[in-house]
Amino acid sequence: MPKIPLRATLAALLTLTALNAPAAYADEPAAVEVTVNARAALATVPETGLGTNHAIWDTNLGTNETADLLKDAGMKLLRYPGGSYSDIYHWADHTAPGGYVAPNTDFDSFMSGVRRTGAQPMVTANYGTGTAEEAAAWVRHANVTKGYGVKYWEIGNENYGNGHYGSAWEADDHADKSPNEYARHVVAYADAMKAVDPTIKIGAVLTTPANWPDAIVAEGDSGSWNKVVLSTAGSKIDFVILHWYPGALDRTGHIPDMIQLTREQLARYAGPGSERIGIAMTEFNTGSSSNGTNTQPGALAAADAYATLLANGVFTVDWWNVHNGIGTVTEVEGHTDYGDFGLLSSGGCTSDGSVCEPALNTPFAPYYALQMMSRFARPGDRFVRAATDQPEVTAHAARRPNGDLAVMMINTSSDTSYPVELGYSGFAPAAGAPTVLSHTNGATGITTSTSGTATTQTLPPLSLTTVILKPSSVQAGRPGTPGQPAVTAVTDRTATITWPAARPGTRPIAKYELHRQHGAVSEQLGETTGTTLTVRNLKPGTRYTVNVIARDTGGASSDPSPPLTFTTGTPATSSCSVKLTIQTDWASGYVGSIDITNHGAPMNGWTLSFSWPRPWQSFGSGWSAVWTQSGSDVKAVNEPANPSLATGATTTIGFVGNYSGPNVLPSVFTLNGTVCTSQ
Repeated sequence: MPKIPLRATLAALLTLTALNAPAAYADEPAAVEVTVNARAALATVPETGLGTNHAIWDTNLGTNETADLLKDAGMKLLRYPGGSYSDIYHWADHTAPGGYVAPNTDFDSFMSGVRRTGAQPMVTANYGTGTAEEAAAWVRHANVTKGYGVKYWEIGNENYGNGHYGSAWEADDHADKSPNEYARHVVAYADAMKAVDPTIKIGAVLTTPANWPDAIVAEGDSGSWNKVVLSTAGSKIDFVILHWYPGALDRTGHIPDMIQLTREQLARYAGPGSERIGIAMTEFNTGSSSNGTNTQPGALAAADAYATLLANGVFTVDWWNVHNGIGTVTEVEGHTDYGDFGLLSSGGCTSDGSVCEPALNTPFAPYYALQMMSRFARPGDRFVRAATDQPEVTAHAARRPNGDLAVMMINTSSDTSYPVELGYSGFAPAAGAPTVLSHTNGATGITTSTSGTATTQTLPPLSLTTVILKPSSVQAGRPGTPGQPAVTAVTDRTATITWPAARPGTRPIAKYELHRQHGAVSEQLGETTGTTLTVRNLKPGTRYTVNVIARDTGGASSDPSPPLTFTTGTPATSSCSVKLTIQTDWASGYVGSIDITNHGAPMNGWTLSFSWPRPWQSFGSGWSAVWTQSGSDVKAVNEPANPSLATGATTTIGFVGNYSGPNVLPSVFTLNGTVCTSQ
């Protein structure tokens, strides 16, 4: 019998072992990498961040049980009197002609519940069927007679839904339903209400980017709703109001552009000092009956959206609604979904009585999502960047003033329990098991444990997990945080950043570093011993978010400054220029016209190229050129019969662009490979 080499025997044994191994080992998911960058600061968590709506048709508005549940959830703002009812409600006699008003839901009852909850109120004054004088009298009753100190006052609800753009659901007795008429009244309301109490904040209704009727220009108007309202009333308002019902659970990626486009509109139309104007999301719900409104998938989407909105600087996000009522009943992920947009059960039944909700005030899954938010990101904490390499897992992080770090992770998978490996930049976690908060599918509360490590955790399917970490050491005497940076002299390749100096710690400040947020990592753009830095070698038409960090002579660093976001332009001079004009927009697509001017040598054949900035944008059709799209890249080539473009000549081409999210327009165009000046 021939001798079998030892290595061959081992190979055979290993092969047999592999063949007989349990299948579970082969199916174990790879560890998800979660990256947290404490040097990449976002917005500070506002005092009013977590909010919800209260409606006068809700018989449980202001009850002690409801108020206590909202307090336990961490609600810090309550909005009254409830959506479209705001435009039919008359506070003085507590009536809403055409609608139902429940007993014990008047303004004073609402304020009693607000105080018991420990929240701030937001009041929506009646624009649709009211007057500026009626609103001013409400301010007087609230803040002079009663001393409630109501700070936030909206002028109307979804007033663009008054029929001016076709659909009508919002009451509006004004003969003129245009944005100009609304804006004119916002000015009158603001003047009358602030004459009673100059300290109040006035909010005006805007359309939400990429949500109907955003960007539509109706007949006779000088622009879209937002352009007209901000141009007329911008100097009189203190915040703007957005509502968002995305209708799907995967739309959180739209939020940064949604908020950035709103800020750009404020800067463009609201006049000098527009940076003072805040953004409030006074109605939000996933609005996804098919995927579950009050079961775990909707709750996970809610936590993700709240965290993203607040991290992008929205000062309140207000859930619709405390109680809402039973809708279409389905089965979602093993649990009954009642189609109820409320945080708490209304205890009602379907019309045929075949299905009833749980007992009144039973919390639904989104209640626990917001409760988790209140424990993850507390007022005064600062959001920092976090990211994962697994699409089914998202992460958010917040740094606390005492140096602690909280990381919230969301596993949206229905059947996979993911191990995670956490890595940190700008933060060193203490040894030992951290505090872990968890909410899983069907759970009726948030569990607290001490488990895993700072770098390894396991996320159950359909779960919210928050890890709270202590720093390994507290550096005494570190530099203070640099102030809010500002930008000037932005070109296609350069920008000058200036910031208020940081307070020195125990050692002098040696330098400042400017860091760009690049996902969940930082890219240092430069450093200086002063408080001004001109950054070079930037890319044209690119959005940058940066922070400043101070470093002392011993090498200790400060916390990052508040973020600054700016966008570079295109070359001031070029051999070509391009002007993109939106001729008409229907809130999901538009007709674009592009003027191409040749400032260089005569061309016998030309190609214009650009890329869609976002994956939800696409090319529909085009004319006056041969159009093609490959991935996100679009090319328009001269028609064969018309290849020439003389020096100084302009040719015009057109296209239809489609979008299903915030429409960030392309801004960088190249003509035969040369970057053009965009006009």
